[in-house]
Amino acid sequence: MTMNKSEWLSKRKGGIGGSDAAAIIGKNPWLSNVELWELKTGRKEKPDISDNSAVKYGIAAEPLLIDLFRLDYPEYKVEHKDFNILHDPEYDFLIANLDAEIETADGKKGVLEIKTAAASSSAGWEKWNNRVPDNYYCQILHYLMVTKADFAILKAQIKNGLSDPLKIETRHYYWNAADVKDDIEYLRAAEIKFWQENVLKDVRPDLILPEI
Repeated sequence: MTMNKSEWLSKRKGGIGGSDAAAIIGKNPWLSNVELWELKTGRKEKPDISDNSAVKYGIAAEPLLIDLFRLDYPEYKVEHKDFNILHDPEYDFLIANLDAEIETADGKKGVLEIKTAAASSSAGWEKWNNRVPDNYYCQILHYLMVTKADFAILKAQIKNGLSDPLKIETRHYYWNAADVKDDIEYLRAAEIKFWQENVLKDVRPDLILPEI
């Protein structure tokens, strides 16, 4: 479903997207499940962060990093569509707006997610060592769930604030959907419950505090 930007923004408010997933299970360090509920029920408006320098950088870098992925991995077919909302075939309130869809030569479907990040502490850097931060992992699970894709790849450009001069590393993380099936089902159940029992019935959820 392709639409203009204003329609796209409005549609995102009416469902659960990838950036919402982690908050529902207490895995978003910047947004609690109660705060997400307040946004989805209209009690609060999402703050405008479009002027944030990190947000601006991420938006500008995304198409370039997608093109770089194309160059580095020509074995994949890569397709990006602006303002394209995908829906779960069973629950249409579960939605996904992908950075890109990818496909292997033998027809396996995948999801490409692009992240730009800064690690300015040893604890922040550790979240990227052989793993990704929990909120990004939940986003990957959500996209695999909605699209029924076979696999997902996250391409991360990470600014290492611990080095002087600044170093920038690019890392790739891969998930086979079959290997994370249990995590997908756990998140799916939590998202459905949150939408049906809390948002639609206007019932405030119990607060789940994220780990710091």
